[in-house]
Amino acid sequence: MRTPNSAGRILIYSHDSFGLGHLRRCQTIAHALVERFEHLSVLILSGSPIIGSFDFRSRVDFVRVPGVIKLRNGEYTPLNLHIDIDRTLAMRASIIHHTAEVFDPDIFIVDKEPLGLRGEVLDTLKMLKPRGTRLVLGLRDVMDEPRLLAPEWERKNAVPALRDYYDEIWVYGLPQICDPLEGISLPHSVRQRMVYTGYLAREASHTDAMARLPEITRRPYLLVTTGGGGDGESLIDWVLRAYEHDPLLPYPALLVLGPFMHSARQNEFIERAARLKRVDTITFYNHLETLVARAAGVVAMGGYNTFCEVLSLDKRALIVPRTTPRLEQFIRASRAASLGLVSMLVDDERHDAETMAAALRALPRRNRPSEVVVPGLLEGLENVARLVAPWVTREHAGEDAHDAAAPEALPRRA
Repeated sequence: MRTPNSAGRILIYSHDSFGLGHLRRCQTIAHALVERFEHLSVLILSGSPIIGSFDFRSRVDFVRVPGVIKLRNGEYTPLNLHIDIDRTLAMRASIIHHTAEVFDPDIFIVDKEPLGLRGEVLDTLKMLKPRGTRLVLGLRDVMDEPRLLAPEWERKNAVPALRDYYDEIWVYGLPQICDPLEGISLPHSVRQRMVYTGYLAREASHTDAMARLPEITRRPYLLVTTGGGGDGESLIDWVLRAYEHDPLLPYPALLVLGPFMHSARQNEFIERAARLKRVDTITFYNHLETLVARAAGVVAMGGYNTFCEVLSLDKRALIVPRTTPRLEQFIRASRAASLGLVSMLVDDERHDAETMAAALRALPRRNRPSEVVVPGLLEGLENVARLVAPWVTREHAGEDAHDAAAPEALPRRA
């Protein structure tokens, strides 16, 4: 087993092309770990164009690689640079490799994509493996429906990477909600490396930035959030229709449009909300968990981070999941609704105002997540810390690596 650096180091690769989900999950893990281990440093590799808008704790920093976005036809293109995509990807791969070589991490956590975007992490995995760096793939609770995920991973040659490079696969969820790799033919040796940590708990941050928020947050309100906003136009439109239909719904609403929503639609929604006395809008807030904590209820699409915030802060929630291009949100919301953790409303694309108004009126009568007992539901950060400890603290260096890194309390898939 590799002897940890005198001050532990973790490198996290955040798979970002559009949206905020991967970055926010990686930031949550990084912050929890530096709080737990006083000499640990965490470095995040990300292509997010707004990573600089987030606050990072001491001993957490980031390296931003050139951004790319995914087009509707499935191809990628540079976000800002006027160079071809192959050259952009070559630059990203070089930055990732050089950063890992110099930073020399004890653990390398790769978020979601085993080989990174278009294989950009492969050379780094090959370089770190013989150094004894612990290589970990981190997966959210739901990836996609099996019939789509299996051919996608086959095309990306992901399974050989799991077999040949990764020491563990951490699933930030619970098996009773979803097996993210269901339908993929994995060697038994790879299945044995899967560890379910539970969901990653969130806390409301202590910040004075609340003073800059609209007056609507000074009394009970509904928080309507679309995450990054790039695919949240339908939800915002539907909620606005409900308030236009019934201005006296139980709570006023604060709509968080998201930084990646098309500017023309943002302006349209802002103008519609301005005509309503009990609806207000903001584009982005970098402490969303604070808004969740203060809200009487949450209306959202059900991405991973928002789901964790709803559970952690014990909020009644109405989830309106997207169903294209992935069923991730729908699978998560339907499983959670069947357990009674949230309510779900399926988007039928008609956006009938009374249908949404009825759902919003019913929300205050719904259960809170805490009224449902699911063992280990929010123990993700605690268990991640237990998995990390043997590789970043010298006092654990003499322990058996497998036993130390895989506590019996953590569920695995046989």
